[in-house]
Amino acid sequence: MIQFHAYKMLQTADGELPLDVSLTFEKGQFIAIYGNSGVGKTTILRILAGLTEAEKVDINVGDDIWDDSLKRFHLPVQKRSIGFVFQDFALFPNLTVKENLEFALSKNDSTQIVSELIELMELESLQNSKPQNLSGGQKQRVALARAIVRKPEILLLDEPLSALDDEMRFKLQDYILKTHEKYQLTTLMISHSIAEIFKLSDKVIVIDKGKISKQGTPNEVFAETKISSKFQVTGEIISITKSDIIYVVQVCSGNNIIKVVATEEEIIDYKIGQKVLVASKAFNPVIQILL
Repeated sequence: MIQFHAYKMLQTADGELPLDVSLTFEKGQFIAIYGNSGVGKTTILRILAGLTEAEKVDINVGDDIWDDSLKRFHLPVQKRSIGFVFQDFALFPNLTVKENLEFALSKNDSTQIVSELIELMELESLQNSKPQNLSGGQKQRVALARAIVRKPEILLLDEPLSALDDEMRFKLQDYILKTHEKYQLTTLMISHSIAEIFKLSDKVIVIDKGKISKQGTPNEVFAETKISSKFQVTGEIISITKSDIIYVVQVCSGNNIIKVVATEEEIIDYKIGQKVLVASKAFNPVIQILL
């Protein structure tokens, strides 16, 4: 079991925001952290990794204490079993793909896992290339492999796929899931994509204004349990157009566009860019607004 509590006063564009979060999760879980920008999601990961200090912090990983503010104990970053994938890749430009992975190994670790990860991430043909010769998706695969090379107790992913196109993002989701399962990692991932969260995670933590507003399985957090339906998909409203006396709402879900008929009364609460659940009870789909 991993227990985390942190209190930190954040400085935001709207003034001070107290981050006060307590989390408990089991080893081997895949946790998604969801919420608007600026609510403290990245700070949570950085405190867990030991990269950011907090006024109050207690972190226990199994029987090991990583932080105890009352006892003024702080385990150094380099002694924490953490793999961290940033949005900007942070690869060493003067090293090849293989050398980037080998550099991340602990002193006496076997290099076998480097070969395993190169094969798993399909990087064989790129292992002697340097980062400047790689595409964004290839760099992200290298960054992910490098974070896993020490088989960390906890893998932290800070919106690792946000800058990629849909096709590459879907492929990398598969890589993340494969490595999570193969190496039995405990993974915490920040994501703004509800579809991505449904695909990868088994628990979601929703952060709002520095606090946990909701948590549970993706279905418990995002899906309206009152709807009894034959199918449910999540997506984002991309257009609302009037057609005679009705309105047509277009929802983008992955690579699919779903058109839903709505009345003037129903569209009052709908907005472009809104995250929604589309469900079909019989023939006509209905829309449920998500958090």
